[in-house]
Amino acid sequence: MGSEGWCLLVCLALSGAADAVERQWRPVDVILDCFLMGEGGHRGGFASSENMVKALLVLRQVPVPDDGSLEGLTDFQGGALAKDDPLITFEASVNLIQIPQAEALLHADCSGKEVTCEISRYFLQARPKATVETAAWFITNVLVSGEGPSISMVMKTLGDAENGSVLHPMLKLPLSPQGTVRTEVEFQVTTQTPSLNLLLGSSASLHCGFSVAPGLGITSVEWRLQHKGSGQLVYCWTTGRGQAKREGATLEPQQLLMAGDASLTLPSLTLKDEGAYVCQITTSLYRAQQIIQLDVQAAPKVLLSLASEALPPTLICSVTGYYPLDVSVTWIREELGGDPAPVSGASFSSLRQSVAGTYSISSSLTAEPGSVGATYTCQVTHVSLEEPLGADTWVAPPEQRTALGVLFASSLFLLALLFLGLQRRQATSPRPARTPRHSG
Repeated sequence: MGSEGWCLLVCLALSGAADAVERQWRPVDVILDCFLMGEGGHRGGFASSENMVKALLVLRQVPVPDDGSLEGLTDFQGGALAKDDPLITFEASVNLIQIPQAEALLHADCSGKEVTCEISRYFLQARPKATVETAAWFITNVLVSGEGPSISMVMKTLGDAENGSVLHPMLKLPLSPQGTVRTEVEFQVTTQTPSLNLLLGSSASLHCGFSVAPGLGITSVEWRLQHKGSGQLVYCWTTGRGQAKREGATLEPQQLLMAGDASLTLPSLTLKDEGAYVCQITTSLYRAQQIIQLDVQAAPKVLLSLASEALPPTLICSVTGYYPLDVSVTWIREELGGDPAPVSGASFSSLRQSVAGTYSISSSLTAEPGSVGATYTCQVTHVSLEEPLGADTWVAPPEQRTALGVLFASSLFLLALLFLGLQRRQATSPRPARTPRHSG
C-alpha cells in the first residue's frame, strides 16, 4: 500500500475518533406502554394481570445519542389521544435526574426486545408537611428483556388541585390541559445487568447506579443476598463509612458520591455467592432498589478410560466438577470410514457432590467395535459450556485385540524365562573365597 493509501486510512480513523468524541445528543420523548397497579394489589415487583389498568408513560425530552436514526421522530402530542388509547397517561419530566439507559428504552422495539413497565403508588415514610394535600408519588419499574437494563423511578406529581384543574376520575389527581397526569422524576435506581452467569472462582461486578434530584442526599446503601428462602447482609454503607459482611466485597465511596455508582465487586466466587442480590439505596426522602440474579457455574472435566480388557471391553466416562446439577452425557460411535451415530445402553453411577458443592458422575458403556474397530466419544453438554465437551478413544476389533493379547502374553512369558535364567545362572556361578581375618 502506498503512502497515499496509508494517509487515507489515518484520516478516516481520526475522523471516526472525532465523531465518537463529538457524539451528538438529542432530547426526545420516550413513550412506554405500562400498567398501573391498583392499590392493595401487588407492590414492589412485576405482578399478574389482576388489579391492573393500562397506562402510558411519557418521559419528556430525554437526551439520547443521535446517530441519524432519530430523523423524523416527533414528540408526543397529548391532545391526539384516540378512544382506544390507554386509560391513564403519565407525563414525566427528567430535568432533575439522568437516565443513562434511555437509549435502550427508545430502541427496544427495533432491537426485538420487550419492555415491561409497571407503575405503583409510592408512599413516603416521612411526608413533607408542605405537600400533604397537594402531591402524590408513584414508582415506575421498567425492565427490558434480554440483557436489561432495569430501572426504578420515583415520580412526584405536579399541579395543584385547588386551581380548578380537572381531576382524574380514578386517581383524583389534577390533569393537564392535554388530559395527562404531570409528574417529575426525582430519583432513579438502575442496573445494566439484571442477571449474570459467572464461573466459579471468577470475580463479579454487580452494577447498581442511581441519580437523585438536587437537595436529596444519599443516606445509605445496602447490598443483601437472598437465596433459598434466607437472606443476609453483604455490604452496608452509611454516610462516610462502609462495612463488608462478605470477605473481599468492595464498594468505591468516591464513585458512589461523585458518579452515582453503587456497584459491588465480589472476588473469588464460590457457590455460596449464588442468589438474588438486592441493591437498596436510601435518600433523605426516597428509597428504591434493584435486584440482580447471580448464577455461579462450574464447567465439567471429562475423562474417558478403558475399565476392562475383557471382551467385550467396557468404557467409563468420568464427568467431574460441574455446577449446576443438570448435565447431559451422550455416547457416539464411529467406525472407520463410517458416520458418527449415537449409542444407547449406557449406565450411570450415583451422583456425587464435593465439599465445594460441585457434582460428579460416571457413565459406563459396553463397546462393540465390530470387525474393523470403532472410535467411541463421550460428549457432555452443560450450561457452563459454549459448546459440547468430549473425549474419545479407539477400540480395536476382537481379532486384533486377541492377537495383541497373545503377543503381550508371549512377551511376558519370554521375559519370565529370561528372568529365571538369570537367577539360575547367578545361583550356579562360583563365588570368590573369603580371606580369613587374623586377630592381633
